[in-house]
Amino acid sequence: MAQYGMLREYKFVDVTEDIRGSHLYGRDDEKLGKIKDVIFDHATAQIMYVIVDTGGWLSTKEFVVPANRLRASAKHQDDFEADLTKAQVESFPPYKETDLESDQQWADYENRYRAKWVADPVMHRAGTDRDITPTTQQLEGNRNSELAAERASGSNVASARPVSGLGEVDTGAFEQGGYAASTDTVHIDVSATGIGPRWDTFQDRLRERRKEVIAPVSDGDQLRKAS
Repeated sequence: MAQYGMLREYKFVDVTEDIRGSHLYGRDDEKLGKIKDVIFDHATAQIMYVIVDTGGWLSTKEFVVPANRLRASAKHQDDFEADLTKAQVESFPPYKETDLESDQQWADYENRYRAKWVADPVMHRAGTDRDITPTTQQLEGNRNSELAAERASGSNVASARPVSGLGEVDTGAFEQGGYAASTDTVHIDVSATGIGPRWDTFQDRLRERRKEVIAPVSDGDQLRKAS
């Protein structure tokens, strides 16, 4: 059994507790689409990603966003936002639901997806949507420039990056305020809490109903669905 799954057709008793159908907005309040589903850990019911239906502007129609990159929309009640543009979304590898059918397939997809974030030369100042595009002198491995950037921004990103004698950086891929540079193997923590009351309620209900949601469909249910 795959480690991660989706809600698919599962319905909550109180529809107001369900974030599916909420809009997702990007940078400059650009509408990116609607949250169609979530990808969650079967063991803990922790939501790892949201699946966004673009309504057609993206050729593959859907893309995923790590849960910890979301926040409650400041302008639209019950909706969410992320520091993304359509151009960034178009650079992501195509999301396919079938990748969730095996842990290996999903791991391969995550690696390709993560690479797009890590390779992006534009970084964001912690706590803001402000871009910081590094010069050649500021590229990863230059410890002095990292410390200077840290002092200028008031962040603690540079000091959190242990740099080896070879100039390699060992860090997480999804750090607060932006995606950090990476070398080989990186553990991604994409879970999130405290996004907002609606999100937290939805997460709580999913945890309460975890076993019910992941229960295999009975033969009788399959027959009813097929009829």
